[in-house]
Amino acid sequence: MEEAKLQVKDLRISFHTSNGKVQAVRGVNFDLAKGETLAIVGESGSGKSVTSRAILGILAGNAIVESGEIIYDGKDLLKISEEDFHKIRGDKIAMIFQDPMSSLNPIVRIGKQLTEAMILKGKTRQRESRKAFNEYLKHLNQAMVDAVAKGDSAKAAQITQNCKNFDKFEFKHTELEAAYNTAHEAAVEALEDLEDISFQMEKNAVKDVASIIQDISKRAQASVHEYVVKEKGDRIKSLASALPGQYRKAKRKGDYSQVLPAMYEIRDILKEALAKEAPDYFRMGYYVTFSGKPLPDMPIHELNEYMLDYLNKEFMLGFIADAEKAMEHSAEVAYANMESTIPVLEASLPVFSKEKLDKKECNDTCKKLSAAVKTCIDPLAIVKDSLTYTFASSLKSEIDTYFAAIPKNAKAMRVHQRDQRKHDRLVARGKKPDWEVADAAVTDLELVKHNIAHLIQRLADHYKASLEKRSTRNYEAETVDAIDYLKANASGVVAKVTRRVAKDRAIKLMTEVGIAEPHRRYNQYPFEFSGGMRQRIVIAIALAANPDILICDEPTTALDVTIQSQILELINKLKQQRQLSVIFITHDLGVVANMADRVAVMYAGKIVEYGTAEDVFYHSAHPYTWALLSSMPDLDTNEKLEAIPGTPPNMIYPPKGDAFAPRNKYAMQIDFERQPPMFQISDTHFAATWLLHPDAPKVDPPKAVVDRINRMKLKNQKGGVEDGK
Repeated sequence: MEEAKLQVKDLRISFHTSNGKVQAVRGVNFDLAKGETLAIVGESGSGKSVTSRAILGILAGNAIVESGEIIYDGKDLLKISEEDFHKIRGDKIAMIFQDPMSSLNPIVRIGKQLTEAMILKGKTRQRESRKAFNEYLKHLNQAMVDAVAKGDSAKAAQITQNCKNFDKFEFKHTELEAAYNTAHEAAVEALEDLEDISFQMEKNAVKDVASIIQDISKRAQASVHEYVVKEKGDRIKSLASALPGQYRKAKRKGDYSQVLPAMYEIRDILKEALAKEAPDYFRMGYYVTFSGKPLPDMPIHELNEYMLDYLNKEFMLGFIADAEKAMEHSAEVAYANMESTIPVLEASLPVFSKEKLDKKECNDTCKKLSAAVKTCIDPLAIVKDSLTYTFASSLKSEIDTYFAAIPKNAKAMRVHQRDQRKHDRLVARGKKPDWEVADAAVTDLELVKHNIAHLIQRLADHYKASLEKRSTRNYEAETVDAIDYLKANASGVVAKVTRRVAKDRAIKLMTEVGIAEPHRRYNQYPFEFSGGMRQRIVIAIALAANPDILICDEPTTALDVTIQSQILELINKLKQQRQLSVIFITHDLGVVANMADRVAVMYAGKIVEYGTAEDVFYHSAHPYTWALLSSMPDLDTNEKLEAIPGTPPNMIYPPKGDAFAPRNKYAMQIDFERQPPMFQISDTHFAATWLLHPDAPKVDPPKAVVDRINRMKLKNQKGGVEDGK
């Protein structure tokens, strides 16, 4: 499987209410891979949205996270501070909500809503990138000294100077590249607008495009750069500066033939410029900083090769060799600490297995384990070891939960006993109460102890597995990744977001999500957009920070069917273009048929079936999935849709057995008595139903479901044949 961007493990969430504790999410587990779409499907109240809000850290104030982990970028999102979450929410994990109008401020122009977060977070990202660069280079420097100098003070001083030199020329590289990118992007955007407007003028179908012509003029002039528009720089400046005036005259006359020649000439200059090869600014940064010579006048491909030879000879080969030794040394130190930490972890298990835990002993053990585990962190590993990074906060949180629950449980039991006595008195008087006594809203202390033991044993097993794989590490490749990591963070430091840059990005985003005439729409209010257009704006806002993960919480429910299809196609297109990981939440299985890579079917807070889209649509095994398939609208048949009988259970009183049993015509006695485990059907397909038990009677899906699956297969086969023609 590909790199997991997000891991949700044994997530359990309840809510305190005046009527009792609502168990909304009960032991949910799933992974989200890079570039994958995971659809979470189920009826209202199944726990879909609660799960997504937990990922984004926006649970209601009465929520209780009883257990579980949500791992992203080496952090457990259930344990981090709000300050740390602020760096992730919106930037790394973004969300599209069901009703676009409730997501937009009705009295603020769309343009400001698109750019506000870009500007506010731009400076924060610069600070974070600078901090990440400095910290990583500091760790790399120290590891180089330890691995290469080995007590030689002169060698250590040289290594430290090399790291300072890397810092110096890397920021020169990003400064040079940022200037080039600004000019290059200006040329690309000016050319795109030129071709569009000139086509409209040729067809005499142009509207009022004065603002776009003004933008073309500014961008064309901004394209003048040593390696973009150079030789014809004065010419394009002259043409571009005169363009707005020529357009105004042409508009008054209603004849654009006089302005088109200038536009064609600007277009040709830009096309010629954009066809040029780009310099390698990483190499150039070193040459400009340390050679003391002007850049040689030669073709770009020759210049790039010349600068590479100079960089490798003077600096890079030696730096990379030392960095590779540092990477291996840092990893071996972490491995040695893992070997010594494993017995410490396993020896601590009896402390947390006692009938009643001792608070001082638990806290002392927590400090000891956290200190030992901290030494196992490899500061040079680009892919963070999430179990190691989150261990200390997770263990402390579980211990705090245990001891905080003791007085709370006592209070909850008193409230429960009081309500039970009141209920019993009414019954004794011959009355029939119209309410039931909710279970006591207590924390399961045995479950907390189990969570602690699992946390410790899992980390020990993880370290054992890591030690077995230590010989398979490719330090040469990891060194290249480390250099790329430093380069990326250096680029982040010089990436300033001005109001002009933010507006340009917003216009580009509006175009990307299919908003017509973005320059005009930029200054409009939300009420001036249709429902589908508002949802496109919400998608643009979500994409503004270029997130890793996009959570779509029923984004098409408030839209008509035609617009639904357009929004789904847009999300699919953006996912592919940006390599997004998408969690798509819906109550309609049919909505995700053509866009999900994997599907998780949820019911009453649990995932009841989980697999690839093909597994769930063509080989579904859970009666609830069959019911969802039966209730999907189908244009290829006149059969009446089958409604799912009954209603979901009241999760204040969760069922003892399979929650779907009362609505399931295939339910057996065991379904009412015991919750089914998750049975593995294949490497990718799982379902929680007793029908998969070896001793269960053979039950086939309903005929309506089988017929529908056959029609879907036939339609896909026909589509595949047509695609192949």
